[in-house]
Amino acid sequence: MTHTSYLITGGTGSFGQAFARHLLDAGAERVAILSRDEAKQAAMREAFAHDGRLRFMVGDVRDRDRLYRAMQEVEVVVHAAALKRVEVAEVDADECVKTNVVGTMNVIEAATDAQVQKVVLLSTDKACAPLNAYGASKLLAEKQMLAAQAKRGRTGPRCAVTRYGNVAGSRGSVIPVWREALRRGERIFVTDPEMTRYWMRMDEAVQLVAWTIATMEGGELVVPDLPAYRLGDLAGAMARTWHCSAPRPGEKKHEAMIGPEEMHLFRRVGTYFVARAGDPPPDELDEPHSSDRARRLSFVELKTLLQEVG
Repeated sequence: MTHTSYLITGGTGSFGQAFARHLLDAGAERVAILSRDEAKQAAMREAFAHDGRLRFMVGDVRDRDRLYRAMQEVEVVVHAAALKRVEVAEVDADECVKTNVVGTMNVIEAATDAQVQKVVLLSTDKACAPLNAYGASKLLAEKQMLAAQAKRGRTGPRCAVTRYGNVAGSRGSVIPVWREALRRGERIFVTDPEMTRYWMRMDEAVQLVAWTIATMEGGELVVPDLPAYRLGDLAGAMARTWHCSAPRPGEKKHEAMIGPEEMHLFRRVGTYFVARAGDPPPDELDEPHSSDRARRLSFVELKTLLQEVG
């Protein structure tokens, strides 16, 4: 590990906790956690057995001054904080913009002033050809981060973006929601059984961000090559019966990691697709990367994978 001090915004979330554990196991000397929820910080502190290398700070990415203070002596910032629920962003788009767009601007400016070395933004497949307010806000966040790299000068932080789908079993995702409904003896609802989504494990999300930090030169957009599943198959793997409901506002039938207008920018690097600002177009992809075109997980595979999701 070449870097020893990190800040994770939104660090008490599912990813933040998993990535903090990865950093501590890898020998990081200091991992700062910035989040708005003091209760989640207290729970995380207990879960990590009061590891003295963790530093907890209550704060919001909307507060630039607080970010600047949190970034003192930090080498790498992992920007995971966001308002993420599609249905909430549709109703409260202005609040989504304040956190996801203005908050990202604050992260970039604070990192520049604090002389942070690297900043990695966690984005979403919903930023690709966005249909909803959440996806649009994350696309703007991506553009901000990549623009910051283009104008960083000699001393600004190197900036990169990772784009991926919901992590299986993460807080607020469909698996824990359906499991809780089944535990209470309630029905589970599927808006469209033919709808497809990507499947990503938490360890894969952690490795993606760790790989990006280790290899980035600045200006990269990194996308993993993931399998996908039908929602009807997932529901069938979890319950004997399920019911259809109306689609939610802003919901897509299929998600995409790489759209048709972007595919000429990416080249494959191992299990990832990477677009790097300033590189000549590689023209390596023959088609867009979308959940309806990705390798489809079978019913049997889903049953096995569900057993691995805590």
